[in-house]
Amino acid sequence: MNFALSVDDLSLTIGGAKILDGISLSVHQNETLGIIGPNGAGKTSLFNLLSGLRAPTRGEIFLGDKNITNKAPYERAKLGLSRTFQTSSIFPNLTCLENVRIAAQAANNKSFNVWRNAYKYTDVVAKAQDGLSHVGLGSRALQRAGSLSHGDKRRLEIAIVLVSHSEVVLLDEPMAGMSVENVPELVEIIRSLKTVHNKTVLIVEHHMEVILGLADRLAVLNYGELLVCDTPENVIANPIVQSAYIGEAL
Repeated sequence: MNFALSVDDLSLTIGGAKILDGISLSVHQNETLGIIGPNGAGKTSLFNLLSGLRAPTRGEIFLGDKNITNKAPYERAKLGLSRTFQTSSIFPNLTCLENVRIAAQAANNKSFNVWRNAYKYTDVVAKAQDGLSHVGLGSRALQRAGSLSHGDKRRLEIAIVLVSHSEVVLLDEPMAGMSVENVPELVEIIRSLKTVHNKTVLIVEHHMEVILGLADRLAVLNYGELLVCDTPENVIANPIVQSAYIGEAL
């Protein structure tokens, strides 16, 4: 069976401390995998390894059939892996359209020659506008990105993902800092990454009601180890998971 993403014996040790220990996991194409665990379980560290921000102490990472263990972050992005962060990672002084246009321009291998007007790439601009429209920011195209609300910045990040040609998307706590009234709309935008755009999604999220509604399977980390990876129903009923979550809301 072909997997969109897989890791084998993935481990990370920093200063003698085991952050991740022997993680082996495969994610199916067009699957949404939720990654949960108590604070300090290693969830963001796993994303850092997958996206290339850190090198593993041991183990391998495969994007499809390509070994990307030693690839730089930009190389992984070119191969189809994208990521959002717990805090917004946009260009605040550029407009929303410019933020998305740059991503679309890179994805389509268009030149970044400073002497050429980037807006002459009409196909790239159209793709950027489509990405903004999909997340509900079509009317904000010319607004400076830094002036957006926190929720709208999250939507802008997803628009960037949409135009990047990524097949696998890592979402690191997309609901962090979101007001309650904005959560349902963002949930539906995230759901569309799979249902409309056929992407494979890995999502770290503390809001259990959100991740239970989105995930096909849940992977549970605890003290850097993978406890279980199963359907949400089986994970919630698992006594080992319940024990690991003592004091945590399931």
